This record gives sequence, C-alpha cells and structure tokens, in this order.
Amino acid sequence: MKAILSSTACFSLLLLPATGSTLRCQETKTDSKPETKPAAEARPQRSAPVISPDIGADGSVTFRLRAPQAKEVKVTGQFGPEAAMAKGENGVWAVTVPSVPAGVHEYRFIVDGLTVMDPQNSAIKPQRWPNTSILHVPSSPPALWDLQDVPHGTLHEHTYKSKALDKWRRITVYTPPGAESAGPLPVLYLAHGFSDNEGTWTVHGKAHCILDALIAEKKAVPMLIAMPDAHALPPGPGYRDDYSRANTEAFCRELTEDVIPLVERSYKVAARPESRAFAGLSMGGHHALTVALNHSATFEWVGAFSSAPPPTEMVAGGLSSPDKVNSSLKLFWIACGNKDFLFRRNNEFTALLKEKGIRHEYSVTDGDDHSWPVWRRYLAGLAPRIFR
Repeated sequence: MKAILSSTACFSLLLLPATGSTLRCQETKTDSKPETKPAAEARPQRSAPVISPDIGADGSVTFRLRAPQAKEVKVTGQFGPEAAMAKGENGVWAVTVPSVPAGVHEYRFIVDGLTVMDPQNSAIKPQRWPNTSILHVPSSPPALWDLQDVPHGTLHEHTYKSKALDKWRRITVYTPPGAESAGPLPVLYLAHGFSDNEGTWTVHGKAHCILDALIAEKKAVPMLIAMPDAHALPPGPGYRDDYSRANTEAFCRELTEDVIPLVERSYKVAARPESRAFAGLSMGGHHALTVALNHSATFEWVGAFSSAPPPTEMVAGGLSSPDKVNSSLKLFWIACGNKDFLFRRNNEFTALLKEKGIRHEYSVTDGDDHSWPVWRRYLAGLAPRIFR
C-alpha cells in the first residue's frame, strides 16, 4: 500500500470595499498625544533540532538525547563499548563514537539506570517488547543488507483469520523483482526468534535487501519469502520448554492449514515440496528442526539458525524414521556460532541426528554469538543453496 500525501496552502485576502466617494472626517482632539505602537514582543528562541544518530563522513557516529533533568546518560549497543554522554546546552546529552564499523547495529540509551530508545530515531526494531533503536552504517562497497541500486522486490502485508488458531493473524511476504510476469516461484518460509514479530526479518534482518542483491548477482534463484508471526500462542516473559513445545505444535498446525494455503492462493508459486523451504532463528530454529523431522513431506529444504532444539520426544517420529527424512530432505542445514549460548545444545542435537543416521550439515561459525549480524549472514549463506 502506498500512501500519497498532498498538502495545500490556503491564502485569504481581506478586501475593504469603498462605501462611497464622500469621506466623513471624525473629530480629533488637538491636545492628544501622538499614537505610539507597542514594542514588538520578543519571539522565543527556537532550540536547534536534536539529530540522532548523526553519521559522519569520517565513520564516526554522534548520539544525542535531550534530557535536562537527567544525572547520567550512556549509550550502549552493538557498535562497540558502552559510551558515557556529556550534558551540553539546553539539556542535550551527546557523545561521538569514532570509527563505528559498518553494519546494522542495535542500540539504546541508559538514562539514570532506565533503558530507553532513541526518541529522535524512527528506525525501531520490531519486537514483542520494543526497546531497541537501529543504527545502519552502510558499507563501501555495499553489503548484501545495504540498500543497493538493483531491481527491488515488493513487501506485502496480509491480515487473515487463522482457522487453526481461531484468531486474526499477520504475515509479511516478499515477492522478487518481476514476480508478476515470472512462472511459478518457490517459497522460503522464514521464522523469527522469541522476542521478535513478523516484521523483524525485513525491518531489522533486511531479508528483502539480501534477496534483492543475491538475485541481481544471480547467486540465488528468484523466490518468495513468507514471514509469519512465529508466536502462535501468546508468549510469557521468557522462553521455556513447556511454552516452546505448545507454541511450535500450534505454529506447525497454522503453517500447514493456513499460511501455506494463503500464500499458494495469493501468489503464483509452485505448490510442491521441492519448491518449499523453511528456515528460522532461535525459537524459529526450534520450529525449523521440528519441521525437518515432522514435516519433511511438506518441505524439502530446511535451515536452522542458532536453534533452541526441541525435546527428543517432540520429534520422535522423525528420529525413528531416518530413511523417510533422508529421502525427503534435499538440504538440512544447521548453523550455530561457538560463542552462542545455545552452542552446547546444538552440538548435542546434531550428535543425536548423526547417531540416528539423519543426514544434515552442521556449520559452526567461529566467534559468532546469538545476534542478528550472525543471522543475516546465515540467510545470505542459505539462500543461494535452496531450490537448486
């Protein structure tokens, strides 16, 4: 949907009509004091606008926050170490961080111990509990997640009534450039993590930018990306196995009964297993591992990023049927960084897959933690390998 805003400036002209050719003079007093005009009222000085974040040509970034009553303000984020800010005129706190590395970074302010987003920055990470601003420092030459001068796809938003869950739901769908005139296209179903929602993979993960660039470079085949709300059930304050199991089971029902049918009747796509892929991160990785073992007849390509592995009893059917899983899946790719807090659990789960004879690829990336810079690279690595 495109909103076109127009503004119209209206002017009025006040005309004082003449009432006749004869002017009547009013009596005046000769001893009256000459009329004096009141002194013009002094206009209040307008404060200079607060710009934050302010990216410099030298690679520095200046953060600013107007907080006149604050005693201490700091900025913290993925750009580097926490930085203390200094109070200046009009209660504006500021700090300049030199040599910020290129990338899409999360950051926030800490004001007298309270965490707040940057009120001057409209780039906000979509989350269940929003608390993060986005700093995007482009690379030179551009990275896959930077905006590039290449053909761009389109993002679509759908609101639908889920029959499986009996409630209204939302999904974001990316269609590649030229999708309208292309033949039936494959679809990657892409799930987010516990704190995110259906908008996070595009607004913060830059999935559409990544695919635009890969397709332009002919490194990935044109495909749709369907990004549903991975919380089929309302989340609690933290991720626990009891919630994760119930939520994944509900999500898989909705995926097969509502989401796939919605995509396949709304877009010109190939409705067959070899043209469907599923990938997800963290909680979405929990979904992906479950899909690989319980729904291999529906998806032939699966990617699990920094996953929270499901309990073995939840995927017992797939674990006990390795021949079925192996014959169905063309790619079962699992990736995790060795600094990720879920690294040990991924090691244990992949060892179990190996013990059961289930073919998979396990990619351990050195120095990587549990964060979006890692997952953008994982998506960039998976997309060229699917639907080949």
